Amino acid sequence: MKKLLFTAICLLILDLTVVAQSRSKGPVHLPIFQQTPILFNPSDYPDGVTEKNGLIYLGNGRIVLKKINLPRFNNYTEAEIRVTLVSNGDPWDKSGSCFVIPRASKITMIDIARNSAVYPQQDTIKYEQLKGIVQGKDYLPTVELMRFMTPFGVGHFSSNDDPVSTKRRPVYVDGWAENVVWKQEITDLLPLLEGEVYIGVYIDTWTKEGYRIDLQLTFTESNLRNDKKPDLHVVPLINTNYYIGQQHPDIFSRKDVEIPFTIPRKARNVRLKYIATGHGGHSGGDEFRPQRNILKIDGSEVLNFVPWRTDCASFRRFNPTSGVWLQKRTVAYITPEGKRAEKEIEEPLASSDLSRSNWCPGSDVTPVVVELPNLAAGNHTLTISIPESRSIEENKLNHWLVSAYLVWEE
Repeated sequence: MKKLLFTAICLLILDLTVVAQSRSKGPVHLPIFQQTPILFNPSDYPDGVTEKNGLIYLGNGRIVLKKINLPRFNNYTEAEIRVTLVSNGDPWDKSGSCFVIPRASKITMIDIARNSAVYPQQDTIKYEQLKGIVQGKDYLPTVELMRFMTPFGVGHFSSNDDPVSTKRRPVYVDGWAENVVWKQEITDLLPLLEGEVYIGVYIDTWTKEGYRIDLQLTFTESNLRNDKKPDLHVVPLINTNYYIGQQHPDIFSRKDVEIPFTIPRKARNVRLKYIATGHGGHSGGDEFRPQRNILKIDGSEVLNFVPWRTDCASFRRFNPTSGVWLQKRTVAYITPEGKRAEKEIEEPLASSDLSRSNWCPGSDVTPVVVELPNLAAGNHTLTISIPESRSIEENKLNHWLVSAYLVWEE
């Protein structure tokens, strides 16, 4: 009996090993951008649309797009995005967005840049003058594949003898990073990543040097028989990133934003994905002040949280050109004689160390997932509220970049 039991266990382990090995056909790596410049240079990238080396540039070089034909998979498939960024001379931290333009949108940012189309007219009572942030006639908002924040000067200013950064490096950093790499799993966005699509990257840079970026998509399809991929559906709800012909969105300082949407009868496993980062306004503005984000569906609260990061000092090695101040404090230490002592010192504090509204210089931003298993079919309204946000005042450009989309299976 023991021998039979041992044999059965061995066979079970063998079966599990075979299943694990056959689960995947092996990843398919698709490089989209390679050492691609993103910059602000109206002379070389004039207003409108500029095409160079098979790429499409908008916004004087601040947006790059590529039209690609992505494979279609039959079995369950996982998708991942990988972005590598270096400064090409821009020393500042800037917001960035990797995105896909939904195929169902007849109006795109390319049409806007060419002046061949305009954003659909929106209800100004609901959305003020913010064009293109929600769905309209023949238009769907752009969907973010990844939100990221550039660090201060990574790569370009990273050499140990760089005259700008060499004296800014703290003792606990043994060398500046040569680049920054972000990866996110984006399987829920597979319906937007099949066939012919436009993939793009936007960086809010205002220098002619800008950045260089690599972007790769990886697809891993299951080998298991009958491991069919789910019938996923993605519906973009809102995106306040000001890509082309759009404004800084400080609307949340004055009102809640309501977005209508419809859930079909066959939908199941509905989930909402929400990305939010606060910006501008100096020390007392939306970037450096914790603020609650409240999301409701049909008046019922589904998410209530403070998007805030306190770990920005952990990104210090990616930020060679971050500004540094000195702060006095009393420190406990051990003397050369091995005795415990205290004394007042001046300690460096970098701008990149400071806590921020859901981001750090050099970090990506992951979506918050809200599961909505009991959401019934029919018409609904999503309400986004950031009640403590502040309005733009002169050069204090307070604003929140938020994007949200729905995913479900049928």
